[in-house]
Amino acid sequence: MVSVRVVFMGSPDFAVPCLRALAATHEVALVVSQPDKPAGRGAQLAAPAVKTAALELGIPVIQPRSARTGDLRDALATSGAELAVVVAYGKILPRAVLDALPRGCINVHASILPNYRGAAPVQWAVIHGEAETGVAIMQLDEGMDTGPVILERRVAIDPDETSGELLARLAPIGAAALLEAIERIASGRAEPVPQDHAAATHAPMLAKGDGAIDFAQPAAAVAARIRGVDPWPGAQATLRGQSVKLFRARAESGTGAPGSVLAIDAAGLHVGCGDGAVVIREIQAPGRKRMTVAQFAGGRGVAVGDVLAKPELA
Repeated sequence: MVSVRVVFMGSPDFAVPCLRALAATHEVALVVSQPDKPAGRGAQLAAPAVKTAALELGIPVIQPRSARTGDLRDALATSGAELAVVVAYGKILPRAVLDALPRGCINVHASILPNYRGAAPVQWAVIHGEAETGVAIMQLDEGMDTGPVILERRVAIDPDETSGELLARLAPIGAAALLEAIERIASGRAEPVPQDHAAATHAPMLAKGDGAIDFAQPAAAVAARIRGVDPWPGAQATLRGQSVKLFRARAESGTGAPGSVLAIDAAGLHVGCGDGAVVIREIQAPGRKRMTVAQFAGGRGVAVGDVLAKPELA
């Protein structure tokens, strides 16, 4: 494999396997990541996962607050790199940045484009009950995930898989696809294919309110949403006047008023929906640890006949 000097741009855990794969096979001249942000109950500044990994690898890091001031363009232009690799960086890059390096910028996107363009493709694929997703490597342009695709890798979505689990599974697949795409670029074999923009679907960033569970929806949709918003913002319902978080849901046959607890057994909490029912295996009350439904019910936190209602989330 021909070694290519690159700049890496990314922030969250999903991007780390790509950075590590690049550092092992190519020369990473510079890492660009989002600024440190407050996190946790103490709201202390925490570094993005990519920054932490880059420092461990001994790679210099910059964290510009804007991609449009000229500082980012200048940093790329003076890096001596040929190509920029962008993985969940979190900012749309202006033309000046896209053109700063001889080979431009390529992006690792966690969907089969043009489906699920945007910030949360994995989450919305799970929420919508898709049977498959994947990773696309594309040449970046000024649009939101609109550039031509160099290659893609498809994977089936497990029926019980959460978005967090699927993201973790896709990350190394994306890293392997990225290395293959760079090899194609370096050898002159890359043949980017334009996307069908008329067929595009979108995956906007999730909001806290996306975790509010409405049991009046069909069971399959309820179960898919509970899995799709795990780990953030988390599936929530109101039970006995307090908000609880719900985990590990699967649709099943059943009849009962939407939100009503139909049964509690070793499988979990069986709850009626607008069509069918769902079984929920784990639950978390405010200020308490996540636990199995059997443990929660054993502490008299829920009983048959209780109702789980859709909460009002800002």
